Amino acid sequence: MPSTRETILAALHARLSALPATALRGEVLPERVPADGLLILRDGEPGEPEVTLSPLAYHYQHRAEIEAVVQGADRDTAFDALTASIGAALTADRTLGGLCDWVEAE
Repeated sequence: MPSTRETILAALHARLSALPATALRGEVLPERVPADGLLILRDGEPGEPEVTLSPLAYHYQHRAEIEAVVQGADRDTAFDALTASIGAALTADRTLGGLCDWVEAE
């Protein structure tokens, strides 16, 4: 059974996979970028937990990174559209189906 961390990251990757750009997770940058763009999800580290004592619980503020890559003559517009689509995908369900408390882009 996967950990909560892995379940959340898999759900985030699935959310990114629904976008027109190709979404990879933890991969190296390929030699060719697809025409619709490329997203690479980097898992990051959960860091140190905040602890509550009653009841005992550990709360992590995990930062995952998304590399967004586009090519072409109109890459500024394509990049803007791609990053806007990432924001819209995250805004649609900030808890990733109840798996986490909150997801937001910086």
